[in-house]
Amino acid sequence: MSVRVTVPATSANLGPGFDCLGLALGLRDELEGELTDTGIGVDVVGEGAGSVPLDETHLVLRAMRLAFDALGERPSGLRLSCRNAIPHARGLGSSSAAIVGGLVLARALVVSGPERLSDDDLLALAVDQEGHPDNVAPALHGGFVLSGTDERGELYAVGSPVDPQVSAVVFLPPEPLSTEVARGLLPASVPHADAAADAGAAALLVAALAGRTDQLWRATRDRLHQEYRRPAMPASLDLVDRLRADGHAAVVSGAGPTVLVLVAGEDGAGADLAAYAPDGWRHLRLPVSADGARVEPS
Repeated sequence: MSVRVTVPATSANLGPGFDCLGLALGLRDELEGELTDTGIGVDVVGEGAGSVPLDETHLVLRAMRLAFDALGERPSGLRLSCRNAIPHARGLGSSSAAIVGGLVLARALVVSGPERLSDDDLLALAVDQEGHPDNVAPALHGGFVLSGTDERGELYAVGSPVDPQVSAVVFLPPEPLSTEVARGLLPASVPHADAAADAGAAALLVAALAGRTDQLWRATRDRLHQEYRRPAMPASLDLVDRLRADGHAAVVSGAGPTVLVLVAGEDGAGADLAAYAPDGWRHLRLPVSADGARVEPS
């Protein structure tokens, strides 16, 4: 019996919410898995085809092994098919989608898997593999999620409302950027005033997404991380500057280099923004995905 799982793209940070805010978007990878008698078979089409490994080191398979181990299962063989729509190394959570999708797929392939391994368990496994929860939490739960670790070391992931008028416009550059490179540009400390400004903006962003959409531009201002990353993605930050100068709620998506703009309403803003796209960049308007990773009907 095969099982099919889809999992959404995600955008972390959203400007001021560094490593703690994430939003699921309506662009989904599709994974299909089946337990077999022996061997490993991996097939990839779409994004990453021809560049990702097709053996046990494939990120989805590594995540599946984590879930199987947590369930005390050792499948003899496995067939995995990936149809990828989420661009790789662009700041749209492709690695988180692979991790969360693999965990959910493995759980669904095991008898009574959902009863034996909860979503909280899956989140902990995903964070162990990814390193932080800002992308994996919305990939698992969908919507807008506030996540982190409390002073007792316990993970939390709390959903917050999103006004149905809100969607995202993304500008996808032709060249990737690794998260490691982007993180390597961040300083060890930042001025207190910058930290305070981002804390205020992040709090305002929760209200803006929930209904005060007139505050989206103000709420997406960042002083903690984006400017430090300009040397690695000057075209992305130049685009953010141009959009924000014209009153659009533009941010770097995750670690970049994709640029994301939060828009509200059905007023054609996505089409209007297309003119900002630099040569060679793709432009998409994506809804917010209320659903995270899900097992699809067979």
